[in-house]
Amino acid sequence: MKQEKREDLDFKVLREKLEAEMAVLKKELASLGRINPDNPLDWEPTAPKMDVSTADPNESADVIEEFETNSAILNELEERFNAVKEATLEIENKTYGFCKKGGEPIEKKRLLANPSARTCIKHEDGVFKNA
Repeated sequence: MKQEKREDLDFKVLREKLEAEMAVLKKELASLGRINPDNPLDWEPTAPKMDVSTADPNESADVIEEFETNSAILNELEERFNAVKEATLEIENKTYGFCKKGGEPIEKKRLLANPSARTCIKHEDGVFKNA
């Protein structure tokens, strides 16, 4: 299926939504980690502050648990950040708004609700639903 530019979408509104989400995601990511100096496309969690010389075992366990929780959250945020970034690039490349599984246009309502949606409703979550 050849994909044409979507004429039915308001790209200005969608780009603004993506940029607003990108700003929020950057703040959230920065609160949990930092950009990996060896790979600027990757975020890595930062360890919570702890004075190891005075920390008791419970405090150490709490810090480790917080780090693990923050790592999981950071990974989810990074995935979302990358999806938003990719959607923004697709708008620039005029390839935005098409299902990554079937190639058909993603529903306008879906894109307005989630501008970085990768699939149409039929193919969401990898499940093929009967249309």
